[in-house]
Amino acid sequence: MEKITLEVKGMSCGHCVKAVESNVGALNGVEMVKVHLTEGLVDIDFNPDMVTLNQIKDTIDDQGYDVEGERVRA
Repeated sequence: MEKITLEVKGMSCGHCVKAVESNVGALNGVEMVKVHLTEGLVDIDFNPDMVTLNQIKDTIDDQGYDVEGERVRA
């Protein structure tokens, strides 16, 4: 299991939270998604054997938001 935090720009409301959490959460291999709206961060736990980080980023991009950075969480 990998744990990562993505810096995402463009999220501003509850709809944004729902869009990111529901669409990323629907990916096979994603175990947990938590949006921190005020910080512009998204915590994700995922199985890299089932879904790639690029697939996750593309899913966020498809919702109209920009992934501008990433960091591994312990």
